[in-house]
Amino acid sequence: MSNQRLEGLREERDLFKKDVAKNIGVVESVYSEWENEKLSIPTKRLVQLANFFEVNIDYMVGLSDKRIKLKTINDIDLELVSTRLKEIRKSLKMTMRELATKLNTTSSAISNYENAKFLILSSLLIELCNISNYSIDYVLGRSNNKFIK
Repeated sequence: MSNQRLEGLREERDLFKKDVAKNIGVVESVYSEWENEKLSIPTKRLVQLANFFEVNIDYMVGLSDKRIKLKTINDIDLELVSTRLKEIRKSLKMTMRELATKLNTTSSAISNYENAKFLILSSLLIELCNISNYSIDYVLGRSNNKFIK
């Protein structure tokens, strides 16, 4: 996650940390720790922040330098996410175990994500998209463009 991007997006709008925090429903200290890279931003909050700033998540987290104006609903379709995660793993020609090893997690975590039991952690999602060049916005159903631009 690129804290300079998040800070820059906030400063472009002449907002204080407390303003962004209030808008997305967290306390200022939590938002501040996200911006200072002391806490990982939960996946649902990434979507809220991207919608608030009207940008693609790939740009916001530093996977892409291409900024795209994008705003969607905050709801995440867990079934769609799981389908797209399977698609990425298969495109990488990896088993769940191999992907889990690559992402430094467990096979059961990968299975839970691919079977729509849990939403993937943002840190794993960012790493997976970095490895595969798939767009986070695509995985989360915010865009139909599969790949990072």
